[in-house]
Amino acid sequence: MPRLRIALGVAAASLLSASLLTAIPAAAQAAPSADVTTAVTEKLLQQVSANPTLRTAGKSDTRVSVTRHAGQRWAFGTAVVIAPHQEDAYPAGWLFVARAQERGWRIAFDSEPAFSDLAAAAPEGVVSEREKQVFTAVTPMYANGDYRTGMRLPYGIGQSWYLTGGPHGWGGSDTPWSSIDLSGGDQRVLAARGGTAYTMCRGWIRVIHDRGYATDYYHLWNSISVNGAGVGEGAYLGDTGTDVTCGGAASGRHVHFALRQNNAYVPMHGHNFGKWVIIPGGSTYQGYALHGSAQVNVGGALYNYGTLGFTQGVVDTNGGTTLNKRSGPGTGYAIAGSVADGATVNITCSANGTTHSGRWGTTALWNKLTDGTWVSDAYLWTGVTGTVNGYC
Repeated sequence: MPRLRIALGVAAASLLSASLLTAIPAAAQAAPSADVTTAVTEKLLQQVSANPTLRTAGKSDTRVSVTRHAGQRWAFGTAVVIAPHQEDAYPAGWLFVARAQERGWRIAFDSEPAFSDLAAAAPEGVVSEREKQVFTAVTPMYANGDYRTGMRLPYGIGQSWYLTGGPHGWGGSDTPWSSIDLSGGDQRVLAARGGTAYTMCRGWIRVIHDRGYATDYYHLWNSISVNGAGVGEGAYLGDTGTDVTCGGAASGRHVHFALRQNNAYVPMHGHNFGKWVIIPGGSTYQGYALHGSAQVNVGGALYNYGTLGFTQGVVDTNGGTTLNKRSGPGTGYAIAGSVADGATVNITCSANGTTHSGRWGTTALWNKLTDGTWVSDAYLWTGVTGTVNGYC
């Protein structure tokens, strides 16, 4: 499969299913003056000046959309820097909250600490209660030892799509390597986990999840038009595409799928999606995915097993053999059955026992399964280095 480059897709907006989305009503008051758009644009250009990695397609090519407001006092929307139409150029986008003051507007982007404070103070018609909870949720950056996402791959469960691009940056060669490229199947791109969704630009959807995580979906055709609606896991977001409305370059129909945490892109390395763990290669667009001992390199197909629960693990014997289950937490206890490599197990609690070494390290931790048997944590991928359901 050819390597695919990131870009944003162009898409025709489509209606969302009422069973999946909860719309937020617009405030029925006079629209704020054009001054707020001007003020947000100025702030965007300041971001460009302060960050040499951001490049605009033109001297001041930006896109500001006020999607909600409360008269002349409050505004909420999206702010995007349009990138040149070339490889390794990429757009940047933020949510913003603005509040009118005696002299101008106070504006905060979602990457700034002031954003959560402004969002919390905004009226309901501008920022919903659900959004306020999402915007004020703070978790450690870069996983901090907990790589559980609760996410599936962004397409139908039971389908196999091609991993056409291994871990790479938002714009390709930049860091962190937050993104992968996926193509194939029925071409329908679905939300990896439930959350609150925003159209950043035509063909570019962002879904903010729990635990500080968010996912971005690019290159979409027929993408939804959404403004802070609640979406369920598996909600339709659009179809794979190649358009570059907001800049960059692309070849081959696909979705560029990226991971964020606390309003910034974070490495995809070590996180799980659809019970696959993403591993980077020596350079961008390389790498592979692991499901138990099964390894799929770039160009191979990833079967979507669905989400891995927060108290579940995937058996990884680092060789494909079966894993013995024991009657207690250690090899001194009797064998009480076995479980296949790649199987999903449910963990009730954990205890210390004999020490073992596996792909993910050396540990004395053993996990008690729901059938009463025990397996060494050295042969499970759970996403954490300790317990996932407390000690027995």
